[in-house]
Amino acid sequence: MSISFTIAKRILLNKQSSFSKFIIQLSVVATSLSVLAMIVTLAFVNGFQEEIGNKVFSFWGHIHVQHFSTSKALVAEETPITENDTILQTIRKQKGVLNAYTYATKSAVLEKNKAIEGVLIKGIGTRYDDSRFNSFIKKGHWIKFSDSIYSKEIIVSEPIAKSLHLNINDTVRVHFIATKQGETSTYRKLIVAGIYKTGIEEYDKLFIISDIKLLQRLNNWQSNQIGGYELYIDDYNKMDNFSTHLLDQLPSEWISKTTKESYPNIFDWLNIQDVNRNVVIIIMGIVAVINLITCLLVLVLERTKMVGILKAIGAHNWQIQQIFLFHAGIITLIGIGLGLLSGLALCWLQQTTHLISLDESSYYISYAPIKIIGWEVVLVCICTAVVCFLSLIIPTLLIKKLSPVKAIQFR
Repeated sequence: MSISFTIAKRILLNKQSSFSKFIIQLSVVATSLSVLAMIVTLAFVNGFQEEIGNKVFSFWGHIHVQHFSTSKALVAEETPITENDTILQTIRKQKGVLNAYTYATKSAVLEKNKAIEGVLIKGIGTRYDDSRFNSFIKKGHWIKFSDSIYSKEIIVSEPIAKSLHLNINDTVRVHFIATKQGETSTYRKLIVAGIYKTGIEEYDKLFIISDIKLLQRLNNWQSNQIGGYELYIDDYNKMDNFSTHLLDQLPSEWISKTTKESYPNIFDWLNIQDVNRNVVIIIMGIVAVINLITCLLVLVLERTKMVGILKAIGAHNWQIQQIFLFHAGIITLIGIGLGLLSGLALCWLQQTTHLISLDESSYYISYAPIKIIGWEVVLVCICTAVVCFLSLIIPTLLIKKLSPVKAIQFR
């Protein structure tokens, strides 16, 4: 065991109260709070992005393939395309594609007891994976499809149901708006099979779900004509590249459009969370470094006489620097360890109890979600330790400038 480490250990285990001991304790607390803040921030941001991303994509998919339109907004009524097995195989063989489902949309007005509500009906087929939507259904059940005629069941959102005072098994008149010259408006009496809530205002105040056969019949489409394909991929971060690559393989009159293009405001808001995360991590890192530098400066100043004596008996500068680096290293590791444990404990508490609640209308979710990524936590601890250790070398450089005579006389 080196003499530097032995002296550092004796200083650290000294039970006498002193100002430096208070500074050491304060530095440990500051370091642990910094690590805690970084871990919790990462967990919250990851949780937000995953939870809200899952909501957005579970309802509207990752990519839509449809007929070309000059509109950049969400198309209320698509130009029909014909189901094409060749195109569908081209889509499904793309790397990363999980599923592709047919869909169509159409504008309508719901009427109940003279109260009305404008909506956009999303028609889906029998092959649609309803497990993606089941978590959103608050009352009732999924649509029961018919092999011969269209199903008369629909699923409405909770805000629309409250506005029109609708409940399960209620009948509602749905007026379909004529969008082309020569068409006449018509209506159907449909039954509310389920009530859903995603927490995303852009969906809940607009969409109801129906059988795609209903829209095909109203639009006078053939049974093989659809509004487009709704694609689900394994990694939403690859949406843009995937869509660009797929577009090159589609017919010239078809387009590939990501959900990010349809709802840019949601994804812009999620990207802001990355900025907030980076700002918090930088600030907490700076706080940890400043506290540890201050701590070590106090230790060096308080042990000035000891430094002078060690120099007088022949100790090298690096040996004396090691004493304080060992000391500060132990403080750093204790602070990081406490921060790690308390950060993970706080994340576990939030994950199990949802203690921190949120306004769902503003944040798209009723509680602060948590997602801990192991390598990020490890990286935070390692980077904090490395940065702090490198920063701690700075105050120890003062030792080189101390004269043994002046250091011994220092009061």
